Amino acid sequence: MTFSEKDFNNSLIFLPLGGSGEIGMNLNLYCCNGKWLMIDCGISFADDRAPGIDVIVPDARWIAERREDLIGIIVTHAHEDHVGAVARLWPEFRCPVYTSPFTAEILALKLAEEGLEDEVEVNVVAPGSSMALGEFKIDFVDLTHSIPEMQALMITTPYGRVLHSGDWKLDPDPVVGPASNLSKMQKVSEDGVLAMICDSTNVFKEGVSGSELDVQNSLNELLAGIPKGRVAVTTFASNIARLKTIASIAEKNDRHVVLVGRSLHRMTEAAKRSGYLNDLPPFLDEKDAGHIPRDKLLLLCTGSQGEARGAMARIARGEHAHIELAPGDTVIFSSKVIPGNEKTLFALHNQLTENGINVITEADEFVHVSGHPARAELTDMYGIVKPKIAVPVHGEARHIRAHCELALSLGVSEAIEITNGNLLKLAPGKPEILGDVPSGRLAVDAGGLTALDGDFLSTRRRLVFNGAISGVVIVNEKGQITEDPLIRLRGVIDEDLFPDLQEMMCREIRERHATLTKAERLDDAAVEQSAYGAVRKVFRRIAGRRPVTDIYVIRIDDE
Repeated sequence: MTFSEKDFNNSLIFLPLGGSGEIGMNLNLYCCNGKWLMIDCGISFADDRAPGIDVIVPDARWIAERREDLIGIIVTHAHEDHVGAVARLWPEFRCPVYTSPFTAEILALKLAEEGLEDEVEVNVVAPGSSMALGEFKIDFVDLTHSIPEMQALMITTPYGRVLHSGDWKLDPDPVVGPASNLSKMQKVSEDGVLAMICDSTNVFKEGVSGSELDVQNSLNELLAGIPKGRVAVTTFASNIARLKTIASIAEKNDRHVVLVGRSLHRMTEAAKRSGYLNDLPPFLDEKDAGHIPRDKLLLLCTGSQGEARGAMARIARGEHAHIELAPGDTVIFSSKVIPGNEKTLFALHNQLTENGINVITEADEFVHVSGHPARAELTDMYGIVKPKIAVPVHGEARHIRAHCELALSLGVSEAIEITNGNLLKLAPGKPEILGDVPSGRLAVDAGGLTALDGDFLSTRRRLVFNGAISGVVIVNEKGQITEDPLIRLRGVIDEDLFPDLQEMMCREIRERHATLTKAERLDDAAVEQSAYGAVRKVFRRIAGRRPVTDIYVIRIDDE
C-alpha cells in the first residue's frame, strides 16, 4: 500500500524506527495532524557481524528530513537502548528534549562527550507530572524498572489516547525509587485507551519478573556464606537498584565496596545528584583496593557481558592496573546473559575458572531479576489499561507474535504485529499499516556513522573472514610481463602449507596474461583485471575463499 504526506495531516500514526523486531535501539515516533513526537532514541551493541564496531544506532534519516515537523524528543528512562543515541543523532533533529531529572543527568554526560552540552535544550520534567506539546498532551506515570524514574506515557490526542509503556515491571519492593503508580495508571485510563504500545521482552516468561528486594535477600545469604577471599560482583552499571543492593549487603557483611570501571563512577555520581544512593557508605576507588584485607573487600565491576574492555575481562586477563583476583576468590555475575553474548561471556567464565576463581551466575543461584514484565504482569496491565488495540514492541518477531496472541486472549479487540519502518495509522477509522518508510542500522565508527550493510563494513567483514591480497604486475611498453609478479598475502592462508604458492600464482597470472589480445596488453585496466582473476582463481581452487584483492600495474620503458 502506498501513502503520501497528506496521510499525516488528519490522522494519528505510530512509526517505530528502532526497537520493533529486535530488543534494543528503541526509537518510536507518533504523528498527530502532521506534527511528529519522538519517544526514545537508543543504541544497540554490535556482534561479530560488524568487526571493529561496538555501537549501533537507528537510521533516522527519514524523520531527519522532516525535522521542521519534529516538535520534541521524550526519553522514558536512562538505559542505553533508550537514551544512548540522542547525543549521536540530535544534530540531525535539532529539537528540544524532555526527560526526568536522573535521565537528564545521564544525558548531560553524553552530550558533553559530543561537545553539545550548550546546544541541546534539555527540559527536566518531574516524574508523574504532565505536559503538552502541540496536539499531544502527555501524562507521565511512574513504573518500576531496573533504573530510577522510568516513565510510562499516556499520550492524549484529538483521535484518542495511547499508552506508551516504556520498559517496566510491577515490583512491589523496587529498593530504589517508588513502586509502580497503578492507581494513577487506572485514573488516566478511565476515559478509554485507543492503543497500548507495550514492552514484549519477557512475554515467554510465566508468572512475574520478581522483586529486587528478593534478590537483595538472596545475595545477602550468598555473601554471608563466603567468609574468605575477595568477592567481585559484576552487573549493569545502569542498574541503580542492584548497585544499592550490593552496597547494602556489603555493609551487612562487613565488606567495603570498591567501584571498578568508569561507567560505575558516572552512574553512581548521577544517581547521588538526583537524590539516590546517598544513604550508603561511601564507595572506594579501585586504587584503594590494595590497602583493604581481602576478606573485607567487595569489588563492584563493569563487564557483566564479558566485554573485552570491561573491568571484569581485564581483571581475568591480569591486565588491570589496580585489581587482581587470586585462586579461591569469588566472582558473582548478577545479570542475565544478553542473547548473542553467550560465547563471549562463557569464555570469560571459563577463563576465571581456569584461574582458580569461583564463578557464580544466575544459573547457579538467585542473583538476578529482570526489569521487564512477565506474562502475569502483562495480564495485570491489560486489565488496568483496557486498550482497544495492542501494539507490541521491544521484542523480536517471535516475542511480538506471542504478545499479540496474549493480548487477544485477554479480550483486546485488535493486536498488530509491527516491525521497524511500518507506518501504522491508529485513527481515524480501522487501524492499518499504510506502508513502510526507510529504516535500518548505522554503525558508530571512528569516522562517524556508516551503514551497517554498506560497502565499507562489507569490505571489513571480507577482510576478517577471507584476508587480503595485494600484488604488483610489471609490464613493458609492449605489454609483456618483464619479471615475476610480486604478491603479498595477509591472513588468507598459511603459506608454510603451500611452499609453491608464489610460483603457482605467478604461473596463473602469466598464463592468463598470454591469452590477452595485443590491445588488451597495452591497457593497464585489462592487465590488472586479468591478474586479479588469476589470483582469485588460485584461492577459490585451493581454499574456497575470495580474499579482498588489489592488483597494481606498473608499466616501464624498455630503455
